[in-house]
Amino acid sequence: MNAETEGKVTGFLGLCMRAGQLISGQEACVDTIRSDGAAIVLMDLGASENTRKRVTDACHSHDTPLYSVSDGALGHAIGKQGRMVICLKTGGMANKLLALLKEEPRL
Repeated sequence: MNAETEGKVTGFLGLCMRAGQLISGQEACVDTIRSDGAAIVLMDLGASENTRKRVTDACHSHDTPLYSVSDGALGHAIGKQGRMVICLKTGGMANKLLALLKEEPRL
């Protein structure tokens, strides 16, 4: 993801957090993906191998778009340092984020 797009995405994530549309943390996100409640998932490049595999497998089996952001960007964007995985609930905000990321490669 290029720096300009990542800046727009991380800025938008703060808004999503305040609106209550964002879920953070590996366990909560995997549970949301499995219940088909996640529209998009973002994973930090600093995530452990185990986290990467678990989230990637869940996203692939439930056909949920998965994107990556640079190391530390997610925690900084939502004000919770150390968060490696976030997902957005299905809805308008998730659709807007998907539109921002339409040209970016998925994981």
